[in-house]
Amino acid sequence: MLIKPPTPIPPSEITPKEHWLRRRELMAGAAAGLGLAALGGLGAVLTARPARAGDKIPGLAPSPLSTDEKPTSLEDVTSYNNFYEMGTEKDDPARYASLLQTRPWTVRVDGACAAPGEIGIEDILTGFPQEERIYRLRCVEAWAMVIPWVGFPLGDLLKRFQPTSQAKFVAFETLHDPKQLPGQKRAVLEWPYREGLRMDEAMHPLTILATGLYGEVLPGQNGAPLRLVVPWKYGFKSIKSIVRISFVESQPPATWNQMQPDEYGFYANVNPAVDHPRWSQKSHRIIGAGLFAPKQKTLPFNGYADQVASLYEGMDLKRFF
Repeated sequence: MLIKPPTPIPPSEITPKEHWLRRRELMAGAAAGLGLAALGGLGAVLTARPARAGDKIPGLAPSPLSTDEKPTSLEDVTSYNNFYEMGTEKDDPARYASLLQTRPWTVRVDGACAAPGEIGIEDILTGFPQEERIYRLRCVEAWAMVIPWVGFPLGDLLKRFQPTSQAKFVAFETLHDPKQLPGQKRAVLEWPYREGLRMDEAMHPLTILATGLYGEVLPGQNGAPLRLVVPWKYGFKSIKSIVRISFVESQPPATWNQMQPDEYGFYANVNPAVDHPRWSQKSHRIIGAGLFAPKQKTLPFNGYADQVASLYEGMDLKRFF
């Protein structure tokens, strides 16, 4: 499939480097001026400016579902990203993250459910206990990161909207606003970005909505203020900056699967037996380990087979990749 070449972003829409470098100082000053610290606790941190790294999230409990692997450095996690809404280069998301405004932010939940409605990010953050989960996130490009995510099980949120028996899948949609997400001015994908999970995948306790990483509020380049994390699937399934969640009866559209179905399957389970047409998936390299570090053997379901393999019992995983 033909992909149109990127068009240049006007200089007027690029945040000046000196402003980007001073973003923490400027935001801290704004928060102090508004007296937001007086709110106390998690609400104070998140209401001030959730998209910036450096704000600590208090009261986190470690999850027993975490891996014991050494986490990738915060610098690498926040500077080497796939987030085409902000650009196709790995450093574009960090470069343009300051354009993303995450207050106010509302997620609409609709479809096959008894209690459809909207929920604000503050209600999400204060209504569901946050915990730290160290997960490996594997990319189809033969690299991976080990990230201490902050979040909560997606299923906890879904239950609040009372899905009906017609809800067989869950569909997700990213914010569509080229002023905040300049990569959307380029016709490299069909916007807005969409993804989906089968209902049992969405309700699995390993599947989380992430609101932070490394004990800090989620930065824009990593999908602020709310993103999906499904650790046994390739990273493109972990949709960022979510604004809509829908319960649907049929398999929903998924951006990369629709664009190049021979390369990106709907299920996207990490599977070393199914290679990408242009590269092997049998091994990968952990970002930050160094160019000469040996590659690691890719494990089925990214090492989470004991927890999730039963979801696909009887399925041909080379066909439903």
